[in-house]
Amino acid sequence: MREQVGDWIESNWIQGLIIGLIVLNAVILGLETSASVMGEFGVLLDSLDRGILAVFVVEIGLKLYARRLGFFREPWNVFDFLVVGIALIPTSGPLAVLRALRVLRVLRLISMVPRLRFVVEALLRAVPGISSVGLLMLVLFYVFGVMATGFFGSKFPEWFGTIGDSIYTLFQIMTLESWSMGIVRPVMAEYPYAWLFFIPFILVATFTMLNLFIGIIVDTMQSMHSTEHDQEHLEQVVHEDTSSIRVEVRALREEILALRQVLSDPDLRENVNKGALRKRDPKGPTGNRPPAR
Repeated sequence: MREQVGDWIESNWIQGLIIGLIVLNAVILGLETSASVMGEFGVLLDSLDRGILAVFVVEIGLKLYARRLGFFREPWNVFDFLVVGIALIPTSGPLAVLRALRVLRVLRLISMVPRLRFVVEALLRAVPGISSVGLLMLVLFYVFGVMATGFFGSKFPEWFGTIGDSIYTLFQIMTLESWSMGIVRPVMAEYPYAWLFFIPFILVATFTMLNLFIGIIVDTMQSMHSTEHDQEHLEQVVHEDTSSIRVEVRALREEILALRQVLSDPDLRENVNKGALRKRDPKGPTGNRPPAR
């Protein structure tokens, strides 16, 4: 019974229905932000929201029934469980602020669509490499921040007065947001050679470091795709080998059944014995070879 329930809840049409309800729930949550829409259709939207939440609860409950504790061994199941559990928290009184967390149900779309899961898993697996690049960027910002504070802090204290202000200003420059007319050109009006500081920083921080982030993520996705392809190929080879083994076992089983039939029938056994004797002794029944013509 548990296996049947698990197969049913994991079937394609049930999963497609859940995906459709997630998208519908996202639309409803978006409409609820409009005061005019809520004034006319608030009761209907609230009822639909509660009904969709009830379907999600039933889905999680059936999965728990089918897999029991094995349900929590898969991280995506834990993610779905937490998202649905947060939606069940009462949103009245001091907990009314948690009503905004209902939108987290839309994130279930990630766990339901395989390609979205692949992208998120690639990002998570790239965290160690991203952390290394992030640490390198932190060192880079610290060094350039100390230099900027010493170079420009006296004339531009609002941007480079402290190391914290300098690092924040450098972060703005790294994003290329108003870096030229807003910061660099006013600084160059006082320090004509300031471009010797800002241009190398932009080249290193903006183009080099950010491309390193992108390269690490792309490399991780390619590695995961290659591993997935190799696993599919291995499963195909194993399936083909299993099929050939089944054919051979079926042939051996038929031969064994034929031998059992021969052994159980005296007439067939006698005929088989005579045939074996003829093959063993090519002479005639009298022991002499047939005359040559």
